[in-house]
Amino acid sequence: MQRSFDIAVIGGGVVGLAILRRFAMAGLSAVLLERGADILSGASKGNSALLHTGFDAPAGSLELACMQAGYAEYIAIRDRLNLPLVKSSALVVAWSEEEGSKLGGIVAKAHANGVADVRHVAREELLRIEPQLSPAAKAAVLVPGEHIIDAWSAPLAYAHQALAHGAVILRHAEVTGGEFVNGVWTLAGKAGPVTARVVINAAGNFGDLVEAIARPSPFTITPRRGQFVVFDKPASQLVHTIILPVPAERTKGVVLFRTAFGNLAIGPTAEDVTEREVAATDTATLEKLKSRALEMVPALQGIGVNAIYAGLRPATEHKDYVIEALPGRGWITVGGIRSTGLTASLGIAQHAAGLYVTHFGALPNPVEPIWTPVPNLTEVRPRPYMQGGEIVCHCEWVTRGEIERALEGPLPAGDLGGLKRRTRAMMGRCQGFNCSAHVEAIFREKIHGAA
Repeated sequence: MQRSFDIAVIGGGVVGLAILRRFAMAGLSAVLLERGADILSGASKGNSALLHTGFDAPAGSLELACMQAGYAEYIAIRDRLNLPLVKSSALVVAWSEEEGSKLGGIVAKAHANGVADVRHVAREELLRIEPQLSPAAKAAVLVPGEHIIDAWSAPLAYAHQALAHGAVILRHAEVTGGEFVNGVWTLAGKAGPVTARVVINAAGNFGDLVEAIARPSPFTITPRRGQFVVFDKPASQLVHTIILPVPAERTKGVVLFRTAFGNLAIGPTAEDVTEREVAATDTATLEKLKSRALEMVPALQGIGVNAIYAGLRPATEHKDYVIEALPGRGWITVGGIRSTGLTASLGIAQHAAGLYVTHFGALPNPVEPIWTPVPNLTEVRPRPYMQGGEIVCHCEWVTRGEIERALEGPLPAGDLGGLKRRTRAMMGRCQGFNCSAHVEAIFREKIHGAA
């Protein structure tokens, strides 16, 4: 296998994959090193799957610029990659007079950020838009451009497009150290040595530890746990928009939102933890989330919970992203990418490419793009079971053919978690109780050749 590259990206989350895609499509040889068994095994596997306009991002921030650039590129390429977009809009709802007094400032901030269609909504119009919302709601701000996407298909498409342009993705490839000699990095790790002229640190919750390879890290990751409750599918008929809270200083608060898979979810919480890998849930917090959802939409009473999950986002002591080049070290830092990373990933990749051009040299002339559409997982487009075939996961209507295809090709699922994210298998009401043995048997047969 090739071991020498122009670019080495550390971290196989959505940001790392978007960066890999950008440089591979620009004509550079690029490799991605992911410590897990599959891509998206870290922070990117658990989020709200919303496409954000940046209406409430800090004015003039790098986060805002990357979000808006990423939003625009996602819209531009989604059809050619078969990526979903559930047009939804969002409502920032005030539940008290104090919160209502802040709505004017939210509208002004959105307009200053270039999101000109954001407007104030009086209580009467709010309840016409969302008739199942509690009458305790006072007023809201309407954000027409906020939408629902699929958090897993997009980075998978970025990975496939990068591979089609010659990139290499190594899994089980944790980076443990490195040396920079004569303008070239030699990275040491579980996949063996890899050399590259420029290293890009997109290691998410391990970003500060990876940064220490190049320098004393200018940031410290304190993972912020976000817990979610997912209601059964009938709940999605009760809410039409994304219901956002009036944000507090430390957090944007919990969001009530439909998913592209036909559910209704609430979350995330914001709890600083020390654990970097396992995002545990706790009953008390989940009960509070469920109660909050019932307060907002009383008709949820009696509707069951489909699933619970949690994610860890790489928060730092800085309010903005930490993205910068170290010209004398052949290094680009991409750290502190919190909950907006899914939207911003393509914009972050654009910014990283700009840093490369400024500090490390011109990009080769890009070739004609190769488009690598991914299978649809969402309820807004036709799915394979509609054409027949053996159903393996009856909760989510996943066919055997879908599972087998996810275990083939240039980037087969590396573990059962990766398989779930590629197919929705074992993610329904029974959480794999009825189908997990069958799914695992197919996995073993395809990957290991054992029945």
